[in-house]
Amino acid sequence: MNGPENVSAGEYAALSRLRRRARDGQTQREGNPMGAIFNIFPLILVPVLIYNIWAFGATAAGTTPEDLRNVMEATKWFSVPMASQEDGRAVQWIVTGGDMLILLSLVLLFIELLKSTSTGTAAIFNHALSMLVFIICLVEFLLHPAFATTVFFLILVMSLLDVLAGVVVTIISARRDVEFDRGSH
Repeated sequence: MNGPENVSAGEYAALSRLRRRARDGQTQREGNPMGAIFNIFPLILVPVLIYNIWAFGATAAGTTPEDLRNVMEATKWFSVPMASQEDGRAVQWIVTGGDMLILLSLVLLFIELLKSTSTGTAAIFNHALSMLVFIICLVEFLLHPAFATTVFFLILVMSLLDVLAGVVVTIISARRDVEFDRGSH
């Protein structure tokens, strides 16, 4: 019988780690299917889809790409009076549709960065799909005139950061696991 008293500290730590990984993998498999989809689905795709619907829908309606760019970057959604004064009047902070899309993208990028810290099969699929989203964004930015805006460029950069964060975190965690395995023997 191999109880904790008959096993070295390194072997015990390795066994504990294996049990923890098996338990974590089992809970992931038994978990909510929506949770699995959330872990696989790259959230940065949401602002990309919103921009695509907006750009291709407006293009199909006969709007020129130049008009699309002007609407995205110049149409005011709302304004907020600020505490600062100019000529005796409160300065207005003007928020456009493009600003709101960038804000949504930043929030979703933050969630994606948190998700990139996980390891496992779902994380690998998420990284692969994030790479696909980045490639699609890059092609649209380079080849379609309605996507040649600062708003879409910033979304493109956020999708690249999502890919890079996933790859870097995966490499670092794999290196840590290898170093920990070496230290336990």
